[in-house]
Amino acid sequence: MVNIMRQAGNEILNLEQKDLSVITDVLSDSFFDYPVMRYVIHSEKNYIIKLKTLLNFFVMARFFRHETILGIGSRSNIQGVALISNPKNTANPPELKILRDQVWSELGAASRSRYEKFGEVSAKFQVNVSHIHLNMIGIKNGAQGRGYGRKLIEQVHLLSLKDPDSGGITLTTEDPAKVSFYQYLGYHLLGESDVTQQLRSWSFFRPDRT
Repeated sequence: MVNIMRQAGNEILNLEQKDLSVITDVLSDSFFDYPVMRYVIHSEKNYIIKLKTLLNFFVMARFFRHETILGIGSRSNIQGVALISNPKNTANPPELKILRDQVWSELGAASRSRYEKFGEVSAKFQVNVSHIHLNMIGIKNGAQGRGYGRKLIEQVHLLSLKDPDSGGITLTTEDPAKVSFYQYLGYHLLGESDVTQQLRSWSFFRPDRT
């Protein structure tokens, strides 16, 4: 791990593939009941195993594409994780295709169909500015409310500011309670759309400079 920021006794860490199990554990804890995960997996049978399979896929996609994964906490006790991607990076290494096929073989065609439907809906709103995308940000349940999420997001803002090819950050949320929070942090609502009657997605963009 490479320490890239220290604040209030907590480190922001650039995580590596050797941290895979820790990253997946943090995300499976924080996203256990997240609407998208429940929608895609759908079944209660072996839910936690399927959840970790799906999250492992998301994490490994970042590693295969040489993208950024941040952690917060200490080297021995990660409290939160953020996955970041570059939408211009469309290259899919062969290893990622193999893993994708394995994941959908395990989760099933119906889950894959729901995942692809969600992807189509959440990608409706685009910005004509080169940017980075905050894929996921998750904080352990026992560590929520301590400002970890905000510190991770602030670090993402700094990464975008330092990147000459980025003019800001995009993200989506399916948690209505987070809409006003992201707006408070300077994110502009691009639009919202329904995946199902029970699942709505909000798309945001935060320009580096206004």
